[in-house]
Order: sequence, then structure tokens, then C-alpha cells
Amino acid sequence: MSHVAHELHEEFPEAAGALHALKLSNAHFAKLADDYHEVNRELHRIESGIAPASDEATEDLKKKRLHLKDQIAAMLAA
Repeated sequence: MSHVAHELHEEFPEAAGALHALKLSNAHFAKLADDYHEVNRELHRIESGIAPASDEATEDLKKKRLHLKDQIAAMLAA
């Protein structure tokens, strides 16, 4: 598989340790990270032409990814 943009460690490079620690210690954070990863992979498949999707479905996934990223950023900042 080619390079996937928007992975959490790329979005928050300064927080690599905190990402790892929160994934291990906080079940809610781990769920958010897993959900983000799933949505991000699906978007990558769509944008790579592997999986078909309507523009509306693609935009909905992008909004979901952004919402998850905002929640993750808030938890990292806390």
C-alpha cells in the first residue's frame, strides 16, 4: 500500500509519546484512535480509486475524520 496521509503520528508528530500512552491507558482514547484509523483508511481507499464512493459519502467521511481528530487533539491538550 502506498503512503497514507493523515495518520495520527503525522498529524501530531510532537505528541508521539502521549498518543502511545493514551492508547494504552485510556479506553475512550483508544476507541477514538481506532475509529480515526478506520475512517482514514477508507478515505485513502476512495482517494486512491480502490473503493468507489459518491462525493457526498466522501465528504461525510472527511467530516467524521475531522471531528475525531478534534476530539483526539482535545484529549492530547488536556
